[in-house]
Amino acid sequence: MGRWRASLALNLSRIATISKFINSRSKNPPRKSPFIPKPTTQFFHFRPFSAAPSAAAQYADDLDFKAHQDDILDEDHYYASDEYEDAGKIPIKAYFLCTSIDLKSMQAENSRNIVPPTSRSINSIALRFCNSQSNMTGFKVREMTNSSQYMIVFQYGSAVLFNVEDHEAEKYLQIVRKYASGLLPEMRKDDYAVKEKPLMGKDMEGGLDCIVLKDLDTDSIRIISSVLGQSIALDHFVSQVDGMVEEFTEINRGMEKTGTFTLHRKKLFQLVGKANSNLADVILRVGLFDRSEIAWRDAKYAQIHEYLREEYEVTQRFGNLNFKLKFVEHNIHFLQEVLQNRRSDLLEWVIIVLLSIENVVSIYEIIRESSAGAM
Repeated sequence: MGRWRASLALNLSRIATISKFINSRSKNPPRKSPFIPKPTTQFFHFRPFSAAPSAAAQYADDLDFKAHQDDILDEDHYYASDEYEDAGKIPIKAYFLCTSIDLKSMQAENSRNIVPPTSRSINSIALRFCNSQSNMTGFKVREMTNSSQYMIVFQYGSAVLFNVEDHEAEKYLQIVRKYASGLLPEMRKDDYAVKEKPLMGKDMEGGLDCIVLKDLDTDSIRIISSVLGQSIALDHFVSQVDGMVEEFTEINRGMEKTGTFTLHRKKLFQLVGKANSNLADVILRVGLFDRSEIAWRDAKYAQIHEYLREEYEVTQRFGNLNFKLKFVEHNIHFLQEVLQNRRSDLLEWVIIVLLSIENVVSIYEIIRESSAGAM
């Protein structure tokens, strides 16, 4: 650029030409392609020979270089902003690994890690662990330092980990498995995040796969864990009901082709028990519609509770589960009636056979007596 300006000072006749070129470039700016620099190597590209550099060509190259630099800066700013947004997020991992956990034994043997309860809930306990080697920052629970890690364990089989990295999760899950019964062949997992902003004007706001709180404390952790634990457990029960729906669908397809079905009475009763136990577990053990005492006591926790239930569509998913269970129940009643009719038909045929035998015996006795009297 410096040489170009010097040549302008010596050659005033080029000012008009350069002004026209600049105006044309400003009206029709070159289209930029993000993150792709302009190729500098070109074949069969010739420039008019001149002792002074071409102002127009050099100006165009400068524009392209500046555009490329702006694109690089924009890209760096994009990634930097993403890293900044992710830096303050506290990871949350929810697991559903069994059908029951002995909370009393777990609490007795891990008393030094137990967080004192703030409600009368008996279906969960909270444990706190200090990890000085944790790389996670931004976890500023009111009572503890940012090296604290939390695990909320629920009696129905869910465990929720706060501020725990992926490679550390298995260590905490082993503690849960020690007191678990009915371990699932395939553990379910869900990921979420929370971020704390003390200067935020409101108590909470939603984010992309995260929730932002003004103040993150142990009650907030319990509320978030309760919804995530219920959600991951609901996934398990939905999958169980989906399996039953698929089984009845296959039976109906077979009936459509053959006009009959081959299902033993014992198998049908097993399906009835499975459907009823799933519904009872969702409503009673998981407590899907039980109001949290913490949320009942403070409006800000109630707001978190309602937001997360809406975020995870808990009510809608239970509605879908209930609809599928009604489909299963309808099929069970139908098949029970068919099996009952089969049994009634069998009893009727047995009675007919017995009556026929009795008649044959009576006829035989009459004929024998008649023959004896004639002699």
